Amino acid sequence: MRLRNKIDKILYVFLAITMALLVLDVLWQVASRYLFNSPSSFTDELAGFLLIWVGLLGAAYGTGTKIHLAIDLLPSKLNFRKRKYLEVVINSLIAVFALLIFVIGGTWLVYTRFYLGQISAALELPLGYVYLVLPLSGLLMIFYAVSNTIIFFEKAKSKEG
Repeated sequence: MRLRNKIDKILYVFLAITMALLVLDVLWQVASRYLFNSPSSFTDELAGFLLIWVGLLGAAYGTGTKIHLAIDLLPSKLNFRKRKYLEVVINSLIAVFALLIFVIGGTWLVYTRFYLGQISAALELPLGYVYLVLPLSGLLMIFYAVSNTIIFFEKAKSKEG
């Protein structure tokens, strides 16, 4: 799973940099408003866009590292054979949700924003670039759901063998 490790590392670094930019942006927003009495015009919009990217890519990363919200009462009560089926069902539901909502719906949203030529007010950035994170995070969630299933079965095989 060298590919997964590379994707994990790239995503981790990207999220850390994006979070740092978000913090700096908000600090500049507060400083320009309260210290210099000259509010910056772009910081509010940039903070919103960065928050969208951090939230959605962070959700994909959380899916990969399995730190997302989960109730593990049921899996702990099941025997191993039934837990295997539950693992497949859960990861399949994650993949289907990500495909339908994030990849298909997100691609449609990106396409329509570019087609309509919508531009953000302060940054004058095409909104299609902002919403590009939807299909990207959806593809990452699908990748992680498949990868988590493969890892689960590899661990199961090593325990059985």
